[in-house]
Amino acid sequence: MTDDGKNRRTPRSGTRPALGALSGVLAGCAALAVAELAAGRVRPQAGPVVAVGGAAIDRTPAAVKAWAIRNFGTDDKLVLQLGILAVLALFALALGALAPRYRRSGSAGVLLLGAVGAAAAIGRPDSTGLTDALPSAVGGVAGAFLLYFLAGRLALRAPAPGGAGGTEGAAFPGPEWDRRGFVLAASAAAVASAGAGVLGRVLNATSGRDAVASREDLVLPAPDSPAPAVPRAAQVRIPGISSFTTPNQDFYRVDTALVVPKVDATAWRLRVHGRGVVRPVTLSFDDLLRRDLIERDITLTCVSNEVGGPYVGNARWLGVRLADLLTECGVRPPSAGGPADQLVARSVDGMTLGSPVEDVMDGRDALLAVGMNGEPLPFAHGFPVRMVVPGLYGYVSACKWIEDIELTTFDAYDPYWVKRDWARRAPVKTQSRIDTPKPFARPGAGTVMVAGVAWAQHRGIDKVEVRVDDGPWQPARLAAEDSRDTWRQWSFPWQATRGGHTLTVRATDRTGAVQTEERARTVPDGASGRHSVVVTVD
Repeated sequence: MTDDGKNRRTPRSGTRPALGALSGVLAGCAALAVAELAAGRVRPQAGPVVAVGGAAIDRTPAAVKAWAIRNFGTDDKLVLQLGILAVLALFALALGALAPRYRRSGSAGVLLLGAVGAAAAIGRPDSTGLTDALPSAVGGVAGAFLLYFLAGRLALRAPAPGGAGGTEGAAFPGPEWDRRGFVLAASAAAVASAGAGVLGRVLNATSGRDAVASREDLVLPAPDSPAPAVPRAAQVRIPGISSFTTPNQDFYRVDTALVVPKVDATAWRLRVHGRGVVRPVTLSFDDLLRRDLIERDITLTCVSNEVGGPYVGNARWLGVRLADLLTECGVRPPSAGGPADQLVARSVDGMTLGSPVEDVMDGRDALLAVGMNGEPLPFAHGFPVRMVVPGLYGYVSACKWIEDIELTTFDAYDPYWVKRDWARRAPVKTQSRIDTPKPFARPGAGTVMVAGVAWAQHRGIDKVEVRVDDGPWQPARLAAEDSRDTWRQWSFPWQATRGGHTLTVRATDRTGAVQTEERARTVPDGASGRHSVVVTVD
C-alpha cells in the first residue's frame, strides 16, 4: 500500500453515516459555542437556547406550564433547556448522517436551525431588534460551514492511479475517504468549540458586572416607617414547621426568565404614564430612595401553588408606597372617578402584569420594593425594584425588574398571563398547609404535634381546624398574628393511635369564609381544596 493509502481507507458498511452523525454533533456544538460567544458580546438573553426556550414558554398552554411547575418545581427552566438541547442533538445527528451524501442539504439544515433561533430572539418581548438575531445567525453559519467541511473529508473518491491499488493487476480497492483529514478536522473543531463556549460563558458572566457592583455598593436607607416587631409568639417552636420569615435563599421563585436579568441600579429608570396620569414621571433609583420608605412583613403566594404546595413565603420588604406615587401623579382610583381600572407593570424582560388600580390604592401596603429581609433585593427576586401587593397572587401584582407602569383599563389591554387563559383578577384564596408530619410519616403512638401555616393575605386568619380521618373538626392553636398580610402558624396536639390515619386541615379567614373543600386546579385563578396527609402510627 502506498503512503496515500495509509491516509485514505475504504469505509466499512455504516462507518460513513456514523461518522457523519458525529460530524453533525460537532457542528451543532460549534454552532452553540459560537452563538454563546456572540451572545456574550450582545446580551445573554439573545443566546439561541434562551431565545428558543423563551418562545416555547410563551406558546405553552397554561395547563402545561402548571404541570411543569408542579412536577419540576424551580427546576422547570433547567428541564426546558435540557429538552431543547436534546432536540437539537437529535436534529444534529440526523443532519450529520445525511451530510456525507448530501453535503449542501445537511449544511442548509444547520442554517435553518440558526434561522429559527434568530427568529425566536427577535420575537421575544424584550428584543432589542436585529442585533438579538446575530448570535443564532453567526452560530448557524459556523455550524453549517463546519458540517460542510467535515462531510467533505468523508466524501468518497476513486483511488489515484498506481496508489492505493498496490501492484499492477491487483483488484481495484474501491472508493476511499480521508481518514487523517477527518480526524484532524474533527479534533480541531472540538477543541475550538470548547474554547469558544468557555469564552462565551466568561463574557456572559461578566456582562452584568455593573449591575453586581451597583448592588454591592448599595446601602439601604433606614425606613421612615419601620415594620412592627414580630411577636415572639408568632413563631411556634415545633420541628418541621416553616419559619415565620422565609430566608431569601429559600424564597420560592416562579417566573419565565431563563436568564435572570441583571439591571444596573445606577442606569435603571421607572416611567409612570397612561390614562388618568395628570403628571407623568420618570424616576431614577436614587429618586426612589429619597422618598419615604416603609418596611412591612408581607406573605406572597404564586397562583401556581397547588393545595399544600411550597410556592408561598413570607419576607420583610422595604419600599415606597405605590399609592402615594400614583396619587402624586394625579391618579385616582375608579371609586373616586378615575378613568383607569388596571395598572400594567412592565419588566425589563418584557413581562407584563395587570393589577386592579382600586386594590393598589385602597390603603393596603402595596410597595415598589427595594429591599428584602434587610438587604437589597436579590437579582432572582427583582433587583433593583419590584412590586409587592398583599392579597393578590403574584402574576397580577408582583412584577420583578419593573421599569414601566402604565394606567389603562382591563377592556383595553390583556397582560401576558391573561392572554394565556389566566383570570384578570386574582385575590389570594384562603388556604392552609400541614408542614408536619410529612406525608407517609410513621410517628409513634401518643402525642404527635401536627403543625403548619395558614394564609389569607389582607383578610387575616381567624381560625384553623384539624380533622382526623372522618372525625369532627377540632380547633388548632393559633400562633400570634403579626399582621393580616402575613401567614399564621398553627399547631394541634394529636393523641395518635396505632394504624393508618388521614389528617386534614382547613382555615377560616377574618371575613368568616371557610376554606372550601371543593378541589380546583391552579388555572385560571388559583387552586382550592383542603390539604391532607396520610400517616401510619407505629
